[in-house]
Amino acid sequence: MEHEHHHTIADTDANQRIDKFLATDEFITSRAEVQRLLKSGDITVNQLCVNPSYKLRAGDLVRIVLPEPELLDLVPEQGPLDILYEDANLLVINKAAGVVVHPAPGHNSGTLVHFLMHHCKDLAGIGGVQRPGIVHRLDKDTSGTLVVAKNDIAHQSLVEQFKVHSIHRQYIALVWGVPMMSSGTISAAIGRNPNNRKKMGLNERGKHAVTHWRVLERFQNCALLSCTLETGRTHQIRTHLTSMGFPLIGDQQYGTSPLHRLKNLPGPVKQQLSQLHRQALHAQELGFIHPVSQDYMKFSAPVPEDMSLLLDILRKFHPNHMLRN
Repeated sequence: MEHEHHHTIADTDANQRIDKFLATDEFITSRAEVQRLLKSGDITVNQLCVNPSYKLRAGDLVRIVLPEPELLDLVPEQGPLDILYEDANLLVINKAAGVVVHPAPGHNSGTLVHFLMHHCKDLAGIGGVQRPGIVHRLDKDTSGTLVVAKNDIAHQSLVEQFKVHSIHRQYIALVWGVPMMSSGTISAAIGRNPNNRKKMGLNERGKHAVTHWRVLERFQNCALLSCTLETGRTHQIRTHLTSMGFPLIGDQQYGTSPLHRLKNLPGPVKQQLSQLHRQALHAQELGFIHPVSQDYMKFSAPVPEDMSLLLDILRKFHPNHMLRN
């Protein structure tokens, strides 16, 4: 079944190349796919075919038709799945850190999709060729809750809930630095970094993004935050917290571990920090309306061992810095 959707270009998006603008469309996987769809005529502007270099104008109507999925050629693989819930329509997974959600260049096997195809024999074609069943994603090194659709009805319903931002998504994050305020909201548009397409950054021409944060615990040089997403942009929490001056501990792409933050920490804390080989970000809660029963469902994934051990050590050495809201 074909999927069609539209964009009416706002003033803030004018003068962008169409292939660059659509590369962050939630239904398109890459800039290369945009170029392929432009060439095939499945993307038009004001009902006309255009080149990838076409500069968008305010008021342009961009029509995107995603063709019916081709037969899936991925080979199912048996792999670990921590299933929090499953029925005939969907699964909720507690994804482990280090697992890539769907195939991509450099990750042609061992992804969550490969494991899901082994577990669900009829998943092929649900939502796309390379991403069957996938409604949203978590970064490779982010752990936690993720919902997977098992049929078209569930997929369409969940995609719509994500589109209107009605899904509840709450994360916990360990960050460098200690916020003075107890809570706040970051509302800043996010777009691709023009110098590094693997990174995102604050960009007035990017997509609207809102993150609500709250301090759970304060330690020396770092803090534990709760982050609730109002929108779900690529690398949203990582980008927003970095822009505040509080990068995620262990995030090698957006933040580092400055020596001045480490030098006054006890040896056991430094040792545990050195063993954290990913950003300290965990999707702890996920809530949504069930596509069939229409019941509200909410799931929670326990704090993973690497973050839990680090928190235990921080609490041991800095008990007076704790603040629980």
